[in-house]
Amino acid sequence: MEKGRNRTSAVVLCALVLLLVPVFAGAAGRAAAADKPSLKLSESQAGTGGSLTVTGTGWRPKALLMILICGQAEPSRGVPGGTNSCANSDGRAATADGEGRFSRKLPVAEPPVPCPCVVHVSTITGEKTEADVVFQVAGHSVQPLPEETGSGRLSVLTDTRLEGSSGLLTWFGAPPARELVLTVGNVGTAPVKDPLFQVGTSHGVFAPKWEEQQWRGTIAPGRKARIALPVELVAGAHGDYSVSLKYGGKVLAERPWDVGRPWGVTLFWLMLCVVVPAALFRAGMAVVDRVRPRRTTTARRRRGPRLPRLGLPTRKSDAADPSRTGPAQAEPRTVRTLPWFTPDTDPRATAGQLSAPQEEDPTSPTSPTSPTTPTGKGTT
Repeated sequence: MEKGRNRTSAVVLCALVLLLVPVFAGAAGRAAAADKPSLKLSESQAGTGGSLTVTGTGWRPKALLMILICGQAEPSRGVPGGTNSCANSDGRAATADGEGRFSRKLPVAEPPVPCPCVVHVSTITGEKTEADVVFQVAGHSVQPLPEETGSGRLSVLTDTRLEGSSGLLTWFGAPPARELVLTVGNVGTAPVKDPLFQVGTSHGVFAPKWEEQQWRGTIAPGRKARIALPVELVAGAHGDYSVSLKYGGKVLAERPWDVGRPWGVTLFWLMLCVVVPAALFRAGMAVVDRVRPRRTTTARRRRGPRLPRLGLPTRKSDAADPSRTGPAQAEPRTVRTLPWFTPDTDPRATAGQLSAPQEEDPTSPTSPTSPTTPTGKGTT
């Protein structure tokens, strides 16, 4: 009995496992599909001037997306030429909702390179995520994709990062500089010697500007290497930038870069707007003070009405100068002698007697012709 019961329990358990395995497998598949974004087009082919509706699911919630029609691309290889192979002027932006879905109408335009073409959707900010779906532009030329040359192939093994920091000069408008650091591995069968990379920088939704940089070294098959490439922006750059790395016509990595505003330049212009007007004002006041005529002492004294002097004593300076006292006060001066001089001993009189001989008074007793003066002769 017990053996029969154990067999029955084992059968039931196996049946439950067989029933639950597909359920869990389907849930895992749906979760994996949800992690990878997908696209759906309302039309698979349209001519220039038409339009189509692009619907996407599985994107990051509230992500800002860019929708483009690109040439010389396929979903398995992406867009080797980057946004330079896309119709950028006719692209559209979209924002995913809280569940990562969006729907946007896109006008059909011919890309600058031949087809095969795809509708390319990628995130603008944050972590880089992109997806492609095949689309045919009616009437546009078609050329086969170039084959990958060489047996050595590089693949990115780790996430790219920007190392470095901004200094004081960058705060005052110097070009921001970083190093793009990543680890690549050679997944081919031949060594890769001195690989030539292309580093591109783009601002916002504009196409990146590529610059060739060669890394010195050899990567053997199955080996990996750490690569650091310098990246530099223009002077005064600020805002949302994106740094891309391309090798062999294929974009290997892309990294966002948020560049701060150079507030030192703003502070300099504010100080300049304050200092220059103040200096001009001081210079103008100095010129006005030098050109302005000076007021004389007489003009200052005659500023108000002059009041008459009523019985006030005259100053010595006014008594000495009759022109200051006016015609009413111009009186003859009297010469006063000092108390210790008598009229007979006046130095001025004595000096006058010595300088000019005076005539003798006949009535003076000392005169020889005076009648009272005795003569030297006796009585006769």
